[in-house]
Amino acid sequence: MLNNLLISIITVNYNNKDGLEKTIKSVQNQSFTDFEHIVIDGNSTDGSKELIEANKAGFSYWVSESDNGIYHAMNKGIKEAKGDYLFFLNSGDDFTDSQALTKVKVHLNKHDVVYFNINVVGLGETIVKKSPEVLTFSFLHADLPAHQSTFIKKRLFERIGYYDENLKIVSDWKFLILALCKYNATYKYVDDVFSNFYKGGISSLEENFKIVKAERASVLNSEFSIQMNDLKYKFKLERILRNLRKSKKIQILIKLGLINKF
Repeated sequence: MLNNLLISIITVNYNNKDGLEKTIKSVQNQSFTDFEHIVIDGNSTDGSKELIEANKAGFSYWVSESDNGIYHAMNKGIKEAKGDYLFFLNSGDDFTDSQALTKVKVHLNKHDVVYFNINVVGLGETIVKKSPEVLTFSFLHADLPAHQSTFIKKRLFERIGYYDENLKIVSDWKFLILALCKYNATYKYVDDVFSNFYKGGISSLEENFKIVKAERASVLNSEFSIQMNDLKYKFKLERILRNLRKSKKIQILIKLGLINKF
């Protein structure tokens, strides 16, 4: 583990006072204290600013002013962060318990990206979303470890750049796929859970699925055109294989022992 490790927890909020209060309490209750808490509010009008002011003693930096969207707000937090690792815990999300960061800290060392599983809470149930231990382009082209369960070294942002503010929903995904697939960032997976994500965020709303798909396609076509050619060919072969498995003629040949099951 890094000597004198400091974690920067960045919380972005806009008109979500109740969620912000839950997040602040969760951070303040941590037994591990070698962190700074940065709160970026988008000039909320629901009492969030007053809540922030009442808790400002617990923040290393806070601001409440208009911004140009969530990634503009997150970039403000990155700019102010002094920590070795950055962690985004936006308003409404929280830690599983007071020992969460104590559990996490032993895994923060030489790797650029350290990611965990996450509790996904919604519709009266909680499920654990797991991430693969070995990341592949096939996985990353359509998914990523949740940012509420991922720690990123500050120097990686200094090397690659901040989040792309031209994207509305998938800029955190763009940053991570570029970091891992183009800049060879090192990573570590931990098969454990320390944080909760609550459904209802901008990327999880059904009406935004088309935007997510379009933004991802734009990034993939501009940054990974050759890799996408390979991936499209892979998907084509998988479709052919699925159709063959459904073929009655193939099933008969398997039963006759003329070909092996595949």
